[in-house]
Amino acid sequence: MDIEEIIGYLKSFHIIFVVTWFAGLFYIVRLFIYFIEAQDQMETERKVLQNQYKIMMKRLWYIITWPSMILALIFAIGMLIKMPFYLSESWMHAKLGFVVLLVIYHFICGEIYKNLQKDIINHSSFKMRLWNEGATLLLFAIVFLVVLKSEINALIGVVGFVGLAILLMIGIKVYKKFRG
Repeated sequence: MDIEEIIGYLKSFHIIFVVTWFAGLFYIVRLFIYFIEAQDQMETERKVLQNQYKIMMKRLWYIITWPSMILALIFAIGMLIKMPFYLSESWMHAKLGFVVLLVIYHFICGEIYKNLQKDIINHSSFKMRLWNEGATLLLFAIVFLVVLKSEINALIGVVGFVGLAILLMIGIKVYKKFRG
C-alpha cells in the first residue's frame, strides 16, 4: 500500500468518525432538552420519560459519542503524522483551535450528562437549545477552514460563522415565540 492509499484511508475513517461524533453531540443535547422538558409532566409520566431518556443518553454517550471522538482524533493524528507539513499552515492552526473548542464542548456535554443522570438540572431547555447550536457553529467553522485552506477564506468563514451564530439565535427566539 502506498502513502496516497494510507492517507486516503486515514481521511476516510477520520471523516466517518467526525460525522458520528457530531451526530452524537447533536442528539445528546436534544435528549438533554427532552429530559429537562419532561420535568413539567405529571410525576408518573415524568419518571417514565426521564428514565427512558437516561437510558438513551447513556447508550448514545458511551457507545457512539465517546468512541467516535476518540477514533476521529486518532485518525486525525495519523494524518498529521503522515502529512506533517499541514502543521505549518495557518488554516490548520485555526482548525486545531476549533477542534480544541469542540473537545471542550464535548467535555461540558459530559458534565451535563452526569448531572442529568443524577437528576440535577442546572439549565433551562432554552439554554440547552442555545447550547445545541454550539456544535453546529463549530462544524461550520471547521468545514470552511478545511475546504477553503486559506487565510482570507478562513477569515470569511469565521465571519460567516459569526453571522450564522446570530441567525441561529434569532431563529431560536422566533421559534420559541411561536412554539409558546
